[in-house]
Amino acid sequence: MPLRFMILLALSLFSVVSCNRKPSTPKDQVSYTIGAQFGKSLKSQNLDLDSSALSRGIVDGYKGKETALNEDEMQTAMVKLSEDRQKEQKSQSETNKTKADEFLMENKNAEGIKVTASGLQYKITEPGTGAAPKGDDIVVVNYRGTLIDGTEFDSSYKRNMPAEFPLKGVIPGWTEGLQMLKKGGKAVFYVPPELGYGDRPRQQIPGNAVLIFDVELLDVKAPAAKAKK
Repeated sequence: MPLRFMILLALSLFSVVSCNRKPSTPKDQVSYTIGAQFGKSLKSQNLDLDSSALSRGIVDGYKGKETALNEDEMQTAMVKLSEDRQKEQKSQSETNKTKADEFLMENKNAEGIKVTASGLQYKITEPGTGAAPKGDDIVVVNYRGTLIDGTEFDSSYKRNMPAEFPLKGVIPGWTEGLQMLKKGGKAVFYVPPELGYGDRPRQQIPGNAVLIFDVELLDVKAPAAKAKK
């Protein structure tokens, strides 16, 4: 959810809950829940904020008080935040690209690793015995995604719910890699940035990151028939 929208939502609904007691009334519980969700959203964006100033701004905005900064000053502050984050992301992306290249250069020589013409690195641990998906098919998979430092950014196993999606609707590394498996097969994909999300950072995934997926192909389904005109 965009930061601006979250701030507007918090300003419109926020209510102060005493920090020395557990929220008990419906109003307090709703207020606390919104505040906690807002705080988690800010934390996930890695913003360097002063909690006291943040709280003051929320309270002033919610109560309709005159703000400590005028509109021009607040706009200037937000523009600077955006510029600083863009510079930081660019620098981090460049660093990650160097690390990605170094990792892939070394990993391609590891035991059992194969490399496709596109640069996808993979290791099939269990080929499977069923049908192999085609580009237009729908696949059902279990997977775990990590970065090269071991950070887990996604896992269908933790959700206890396999993912189902059209094979042509995912990142190129998945579209290519899953077509090398048959139903019941398992593999590890080492997806270069250009076959993943490139230099675009996403939630929990920095720009130019190598994505490592432990994948299990559970089922292959034909694409839904097109509706008749």
